[in-house]
Amino acid sequence: MEKLALEGGPKAIVEPLPGGPGGGAGVSLIDDREVQAAEAVLRSGQLFRFHPDSQVRAFEREAAAWIGARHALMVNSGTSALICALAGLGIGPGDEVIVPAYTYIATPAAVVAVGAVPMIAEIDESLGLDPEDAERKITPATRAIIPVHMQGVPCRLQTLLEVARRHRLKVIEDCCQCIGGRYQGTVVGTLGHAGAWSLNYFKIITCGEGGLVFTDDLEVHERACFAGDPALPMWMRETIPTDGWLTSPFSSQCYRPSELLGAIARVQLSKLDGILDHTRSLKRAFLEELAEPRCYARQTVDDPGGDCGISAAIIVHEEVGPSRFAEALTAEGLPCGTAHNDGFPDRHIYRYWDSILCKNAHHPLAAPWAHPAYKGEASYSREMCPRTLSILNRALRFGFNMKMTCEHARMMARAINKVDGALA
Repeated sequence: MEKLALEGGPKAIVEPLPGGPGGGAGVSLIDDREVQAAEAVLRSGQLFRFHPDSQVRAFEREAAAWIGARHALMVNSGTSALICALAGLGIGPGDEVIVPAYTYIATPAAVVAVGAVPMIAEIDESLGLDPEDAERKITPATRAIIPVHMQGVPCRLQTLLEVARRHRLKVIEDCCQCIGGRYQGTVVGTLGHAGAWSLNYFKIITCGEGGLVFTDDLEVHERACFAGDPALPMWMRETIPTDGWLTSPFSSQCYRPSELLGAIARVQLSKLDGILDHTRSLKRAFLEELAEPRCYARQTVDDPGGDCGISAAIIVHEEVGPSRFAEALTAEGLPCGTAHNDGFPDRHIYRYWDSILCKNAHHPLAAPWAHPAYKGEASYSREMCPRTLSILNRALRFGFNMKMTCEHARMMARAINKVDGALA
């Protein structure tokens, strides 16, 4: 057994691993194609989406075809996509929506934005929504569940869909961190009633900021369109008359994207297959090199073949000391830390959702918790999900980027093997 670098032994990884630009995979591949696409839009003078050669509309069609969904709407962010999906499904005041305790604040914020109440449920070792706790959180007011596919790994979707079917709940898949992921051969986001992508700087493909909501249900799509742009029926009057909609148009917020976002997103979408091929090859190499764990458990992944391959996680046994494991790995040349500790290392944990936990709104009468239609009781605290905090206190996550080779991924695994063997 090699002596740990922490104790003066040789480092497992001598040269620093290649780093990304700080964002997701897509931003590292931005080149002249995106520049030329943006320049063409600027030179055309057509920055507004409602014109015959719309880049936004082209992206919607191309993305829907890639996903295998009948309908898609581009909006200005992943948060907006979730809001439009919820509105499309008729979620509103008096309703509760179950969300996982580990996700970006956008997920519960979207629930609040449509006037509904987020109910926070535990995660499990998949780092996604725990189906058993989600079912425990169901009340007479529950209308929907939002499973979140975190960090490129599809959550335990089949079990969550079964829970939803038993209780006749709607399912909105938050695929913002899992663009292109698959579950049992099907693109995530299409197994529930609606799905949402984020196209911001940190995501698998990006146009800076942007989002996509998609569904097979035309009525849900129409309602999502109204929620995303109150002027849409007016701009489409020539193709769809006022009495031609399945649902009467309604006014809400405006989340309409510009043609610049659509043009860049189209180029990025054309790179998605190449990105996923590379990241998945990295994770396969990593997992093949990883020895049988002794001091930790691997993240539960229901469908490894559908994993986007942008990250891997291990959950260190408490008695071993997760901080000690992380310190030893960092010394070996694989910098890491636990997902949750005394600092603020991960911005996806419910404990940091101040506006949700404190039930704040822009106006007292706008808070969904105080709406006359709400008959439930939502109670929040920073310690309300102890299992989630326990898992994240012990979880170490490792990212894969487009500059890495399979040998880099194998080196990462060998560093973990070395520390695991030494601490066992």
